[in-house]
Amino acid sequence: MDKRINVAVLVSGGGTNLQALIDFEKDGKLTSGKIVKVISSKEGAFAIERAKNAGIDWAVVQRKGKSQEEFEKGILDELTLCKADVIVLAGFMCILSKDFTDKYKDRILNVHPSLIPSFCGEGFYGLKVHEAALGYGVKVTGATVHFVNEIPDGGKIIMQKAVEILDGDTPEVLQKRVMEQAEWKILPASLEKVCLSLLKGE
Repeated sequence: MDKRINVAVLVSGGGTNLQALIDFEKDGKLTSGKIVKVISSKEGAFAIERAKNAGIDWAVVQRKGKSQEEFEKGILDELTLCKADVIVLAGFMCILSKDFTDKYKDRILNVHPSLIPSFCGEGFYGLKVHEAALGYGVKVTGATVHFVNEIPDGGKIIMQKAVEILDGDTPEVLQKRVMEQAEWKILPASLEKVCLSLLKGE
């Protein structure tokens, strides 16, 4: 199939989820989509190095010192340039406005490191999610890929995968297990699923 959906990945940091997407595409599993651009909200994010190493076009749209409107316009300009149809937020640490998310309704994917609706919403990100799960004493956690709307972690769920919590887990240990066993598996699989349904016109 030569027709593929153009995908842009928005990043802010190290880019481990981006790497999972790059590897998935390199292994020939992203048959319905193609990563055409990586956009970072920060200069010097290691995710940019990952994009360079994979030969993917990249850009920096600094969040710092800009209004929400200016920042989002910068991203939209880049998305227009690369003709992106689908956006993946991979460790992207900025909230997007309703204006922005409405432009890409059901075309922005995010991965969250818990089983939504647990430990999600405003203020729940990074290690804080795993600290909350351990603090509450749940026995199972995991990751969720969902569509992005104006409510933090509030969009429709695409895929979830459970991960067992083990005795002696620290937030750091749990974070790593959730990434390896859940995030890095369901984020690429969800992207393929969304791209395929767009190609089929569903």
